[in-house]
Amino acid sequence: MPLFYTQPAPVDANRHRGKSLRDNPGFGFSVRTNSVPVSGAEFALAQRHYPIVFSGQDGAVPVAVLGLRADENLFVRRDGTWEPNLYIPAYVRRYPFVFIEAAGGQLILAIDEGGGFVVDGGKLPLFDAEGKPTNLVNSALQFCAAYQNNHKATAEYVAALQANDLLVDNQAQATIAGTERLSLAGFKVVDEARFNKLPAATLEAWREKGWLAWTYAHLLSFGGWNALANLAAERKKAV
Repeated sequence: MPLFYTQPAPVDANRHRGKSLRDNPGFGFSVRTNSVPVSGAEFALAQRHYPIVFSGQDGAVPVAVLGLRADENLFVRRDGTWEPNLYIPAYVRRYPFVFIEAAGGQLILAIDEGGGFVVDGGKLPLFDAEGKPTNLVNSALQFCAAYQNNHKATAEYVAALQANDLLVDNQAQATIAGTERLSLAGFKVVDEARFNKLPAATLEAWREKGWLAWTYAHLLSFGGWNALANLAAERKKAV
């Protein structure tokens, strides 16, 4: 089951007529998640606020690091809002909608019925009185389609990184408020020295695909580790 989702069900007029999306649900559903997937198209914006690393398992996936502990998202405040003026990853903004695969490989729009986001009545209906999808559902469909396209492009990029042996194991050290020391491991990053030795023809091909910009954004994002430690220190003082 994808991260956050517990009971995704196809969005259907018969099933969801009279149902609405809960108004102002917030981001509390992500409060115990220390990383979420990000696409290459998001790197330029995400790198300003979060370290971007690659999951250390087979089939590496780029993720934005949100916390220094396994069950910690430092960017969701007590009232369920995200820290203001920061980029919110598309994976988080997509919830509770998602594409699921039907018979024959067709992707259809679904909504998570297990997260408390679907309610009776309400101001944000999924279908109108005639059983037609509302603008909310149509917008969610477009968003999920764009997300899926970005996901495919990112998978191609990651495959190229792996084919060129550019992903290496890494770890990060963080000191919170000058006293608490944390170590994070189990992820990979691009080896900058190996990246700089790629043939000129490969670099040119990557430039045309936008992959050079993605790689530089990934490398620049490492400054975000200090920002995470500072945010953790602020949270610690507030306790």
